[in-house]
Amino acid sequence: MVKAVVGANWGDEGKGKITDMLAEKADFIVRFQGGANAGHTIVNDYGKFALHTLPSGVFYDHTTSVIGNGVALNIPVLFNEIKSITDKGVPKPKIVVSNRAQIVMPYHILFDEYEEERLGKASFGSTKSGIAPFYSDKYAKIGFQVSELFDDDLLKEKIPRVCAQKNVILEHLYKKPPIDEAELLNTLHEYRDMVAPYVTDVSLLLDQAIKDGKTILLEGQLGTLKDPDHGIYPMVTSSSTLAAYGAIGAGIPPYEIKQIVTVVKAYSSAVGAGAFVSEIFGDEADELRRRGGDGGEFGATTGRPRRMGWFDCVATKYGCRLQGTTDVAFTVLDVLGYLDEIPVCTGYEIDGEVTTEFPVTSKLEKAKPVLEKLPGWKCEIRGITNYADLPENCRKYIEFVEEHIGYPITMVSNGPGRHDIILR
Repeated sequence: MVKAVVGANWGDEGKGKITDMLAEKADFIVRFQGGANAGHTIVNDYGKFALHTLPSGVFYDHTTSVIGNGVALNIPVLFNEIKSITDKGVPKPKIVVSNRAQIVMPYHILFDEYEEERLGKASFGSTKSGIAPFYSDKYAKIGFQVSELFDDDLLKEKIPRVCAQKNVILEHLYKKPPIDEAELLNTLHEYRDMVAPYVTDVSLLLDQAIKDGKTILLEGQLGTLKDPDHGIYPMVTSSSTLAAYGAIGAGIPPYEIKQIVTVVKAYSSAVGAGAFVSEIFGDEADELRRRGGDGGEFGATTGRPRRMGWFDCVATKYGCRLQGTTDVAFTVLDVLGYLDEIPVCTGYEIDGEVTTEFPVTSKLEKAKPVLEKLPGWKCEIRGITNYADLPENCRKYIEFVEEHIGYPITMVSNGPGRHDIILR
C-alpha cells in the first residue's frame, strides 16, 4: 500500500507531523522531490527537530528512509542532518539513496545567492539552497547523478565541459571568481565516499516492497500552490509538489498510490513572495504568527517570519483537487482558540465578480478576499482526542471548511506532539 502525504497550499501545512504519525505503521518513507530548501518540524519523545532532507520517518527503528531520484540531494547537508539527530540520542536511521538522484553542487548554492543579489527587489525570495540552479542544470542535462560519482573517467571529461559554461556566467554576469576544476573533482570524491554505503536502485527496492505488501509513505515538500505547473508561477519552487509526481520521483507505478493525505492548515501562512489573497497584516498578523505553529510561525529552514492569513477555501479546494485528495489532515486548529470570531475566505472578487475557483497568477494578483466570519470557541482544545468532545463552534468551523473545500477532513491535529490528533 502506497500513501502520499502532501500539502494543499503554500507549504508549512504541518506535513512533517502527519508523516511522522503515519510512519508508525509504515515500512518505507520516501522523499520524492525538492531539496534542503524547506524544513519539516517534528516534535516527539526525542525532542524538537527541523528536518530538511531526511524523510520525517527517521525516528522509528522499523522504517527505511529513502531519498528518491526526484530529490535535489545536497550530500553534506544530508550527513550533517544524520549527525544532528544521532547526537540527540536518536538511533542511527536506516537510509538508502537512489543511484539516479542528482546532486546539488557547491556552485548551485553560489548561483542562487548571486542571482537573488543581482535581482535585488525583484528577487524570488529564494532560500538560497541552490534549488532553481540545480533543477535548471538537471533539465539542461548538465547535472551530476549520484551514479556518476563512481565513474572517474566520466567526471574528468564532464567537469571541464560544465565549468566552461558556468565560468562564463560567473565572470561576465556576476563578476565573481571562477570554479576551480581540480577542487571540484576533490569535492565530488568526498561526496562519493560519504554517500557510497547508502546508494541503491531505489525503484527496484520499492518494486519488491510493493510485491511484498509493505507500506510505503511518499513525503512531499511544500504544497500545491508552489508547483511549477499548477501553482502561483513564477513564485513557485522548481520541482512538482503534487502527489502524482511521487510516482516519478520514487520510481513506482502511478496506480499504486492508493491514499493521498493532503495536509491543510486551519489558517493560512506562506514563506516567500507571491500572491496571497487572504493575507493579514500588522497586529492581527503578529498575534496569529506568535501563537501559531509550535513556537511561532517562522520558517523551519530560514527562520523567516511567515506571512499570515485567514483560511482560504478557494485556494484549498483547488489545492486538494490537484493533489487528488482522499483524506484531509486539518492542522494547528488549537491555535485559533483565542479568537472571538474567525474570518474565512470563501471567494475571490476579481474585477467586480466573485469566484470560488482559483485563477491564474495574473488574475490572482487582482483578487480581493470575500470573508465570512464564524464564531470562535474561546478555549483550549489540546488534549481532546474524541471529535464529539470538541466545543460546538470548533466542530462547526471544521464542518464549514469541509463543506467549502469538498474533501473529507478525516484527521484533526490539535497540538504539535505525535499523538495530538483526532481521527474522524
